[in-house]
Amino acid sequence: MTVSPDLISSASNPRIKRLRSLERKKGRAENSLFLAEGARLIEQALAAGWEVETLVISNSGSERDFVQALAERVSAAGGDVLQVPDRLAGSIARKDNPQSVIAAIKQRPLTLNDLDTSHKGLWIGLYECRDPGNLGTILRTADCADVAGVIMIEQCCDPYSVEAVRASMGSLFDVRLARADFATFNIWRKTAGLNMVAASVNGDTSHVGVDFVRPSLILMGNEQSGLPDAVEAECNTLCLIPMRGGADSLNLAQATAIMLYEGWRQRGFA
Repeated sequence: MTVSPDLISSASNPRIKRLRSLERKKGRAENSLFLAEGARLIEQALAAGWEVETLVISNSGSERDFVQALAERVSAAGGDVLQVPDRLAGSIARKDNPQSVIAAIKQRPLTLNDLDTSHKGLWIGLYECRDPGNLGTILRTADCADVAGVIMIEQCCDPYSVEAVRASMGSLFDVRLARADFATFNIWRKTAGLNMVAASVNGDTSHVGVDFVRPSLILMGNEQSGLPDAVEAECNTLCLIPMRGGADSLNLAQATAIMLYEGWRQRGFA
């Protein structure tokens, strides 16, 4: 390896303790960092211009060509490179068999001001999405359908949690993402001229009967309680996803995918 990594073997090392703290929301917030495991995710982050602050390499993977290449890229960009025993890599990733590389990546601000309202794609609003697996899966679907952006509204889960990052399969690095309270979000989407369509048990039309060709935002509710009445009252359209009688409700990520792909279908998958 042309890069000479810092060799660390003790779990009590302050740098290791800091990396391990990123499993918790408090640790991520205090350090403005989050973890991504595996060469594929880290390469996607670098390609999208995200800053890798620290790259951790396990002893067993240190001689692999792709690991050496990643280390060189991170080091050239000003990031730190650490090499640790496999057991320490496992303690950082919280896995018995971690991948060869783990990265601590700088978080990005999540504000509505960073979103480009001239983008012609569909938008997604997630009201109090609490499951990081759902959030990560939705980001992955949004990436596939080239959405204009995803807005997390009110008290949503952390998109930088290990579970959300893993479920997004790298789409976190490509999807335009923001966070806002509902009042601020609603003013923003009205100013942007977006028709707000919500999936709801109170809907009076099928989702395939909604006009998604016009500038639109798909609003999805909380996994357990859906959308509050006051929020539904602000929507332009409430629609239903058809289900057979007696069937339980759809998973949030599944329901969002159904709504999004119907909208994208109407746009000719453009």
